[in-house]
Amino acid sequence: MEETTSPIRHSSSARTRSPELLLPAGDPEKLRVALAFGADAVYAGVPKYSLRTREIGFRRESLEEAVTYTHRQGKKIYLAMNIYAHNLKVDGFLNELDRVAAWEPDGLIMSDPGLIALALKRHPHIPIHLSTQANTTNWTTVHFWRDLGVRRIILSRELHLNEIAEIHQKVPDIELEAFVHGAICIAYSGRCLISNYLNHRDANQGTCTNSCRWEYKLAWEKGSILEVEKSQSPYETTIPIPDGFTLSEPKHHHEKMPIFEDTFGTYLMNSRDLCAIELLPDLVKAGVVSFKVEGRTKSAWYAAMTARSYRRAIDDMSAGQPFNPDHLRDLLTLSSRTYTTGFYTRNPRQYGENFEDGYSAGFRYRVTGILKSYDESSSMGTFEVKNRMKTESELELITPRETIPFTLRVMENLKGESLETAHGGAENVRILLPQDPGDYAFLRQKTE
Repeated sequence: MEETTSPIRHSSSARTRSPELLLPAGDPEKLRVALAFGADAVYAGVPKYSLRTREIGFRRESLEEAVTYTHRQGKKIYLAMNIYAHNLKVDGFLNELDRVAAWEPDGLIMSDPGLIALALKRHPHIPIHLSTQANTTNWTTVHFWRDLGVRRIILSRELHLNEIAEIHQKVPDIELEAFVHGAICIAYSGRCLISNYLNHRDANQGTCTNSCRWEYKLAWEKGSILEVEKSQSPYETTIPIPDGFTLSEPKHHHEKMPIFEDTFGTYLMNSRDLCAIELLPDLVKAGVVSFKVEGRTKSAWYAAMTARSYRRAIDDMSAGQPFNPDHLRDLLTLSSRTYTTGFYTRNPRQYGENFEDGYSAGFRYRVTGILKSYDESSSMGTFEVKNRMKTESELELITPRETIPFTLRVMENLKGESLETAHGGAENVRILLPQDPGDYAFLRQKTE
């Protein structure tokens, strides 16, 4: 993918042979890893004005450097400015928009209709991608945004493949982007007020606390629903609540919140994670040109494995080869809330929820090290230790192209002193490797 000199880097009519693989870039390291492991493009948040304001790993200077670095790699970068702004943020938003536009990103991800209109007037050469936060679920909405000047629609996660195909048929001259992997919000594509209600942190301002992931207990006590409703007061969750349905979270068990939902389990708002790697050909047939992976707050290891797995699946698909289950197996080694294919083939209903726990769980493997440098003369790699490693352990060296099993024979500290064990969070170690890993690599170990 070559970088052009034109101020418009992405043509709305252009269709490449294979769809774009779009990875999250939560910080500079994740950006570099995602590109190295196969991403065609990355997306990153603009501080204060994207929907991940609490975990943004970029500052203004490093984000500008990220744009330059990505373009030098011949790849694309889209910058998220997708908050729904209150009046107090509008002036600051527009000032930041002008500053960001000077960096020439390949697109801006936005949600707010008024801010989109202003961005199109102030910087018409920069493509606008409509955020999934805008909840685009039908072709008339796509038609509206196309006429306004938006170049790409990031589709709502709640769409069936047939609905996407109809949108593309009705409005073929606009790009469609769809999520293929990552966390799913229990609300309509993130339009949620739970966090705001419980913690005064607005998801639509980028400060979601993931309250839907907490463990809740549903109880029925004698009384009247009408009495419960009469007692309700906004944000007053610590006052006594009359008898009735109540919801409590173990860490705040004294706070009882009225609830009238039926449920099949305790984690009644905790969605499974999306994994649509087996549906890529169907998404292409439906008109999708960009496959998006969610997860700006996740690890560099997550960026590496999702990029590599989806890169391989896309390349196989483009070459006319059948789906290789190994690509899915690699994704199953990542921490997740267990997977679902979402709404693409059916309404998942209760099968789309994880009732067991609210946290991501790892399967079969753990990451033990991240490569920092490699010395060709000694065949030793310097690694940041993420989890405990012992000599004589069986490890795998994960690179963008290969998985190389080997036995850990030699490990030493940076002073050259031999080690038998290294612990996560301690100082870096040097390890004898079976081959040159290149610039980016990880170590992983099968768990007992």
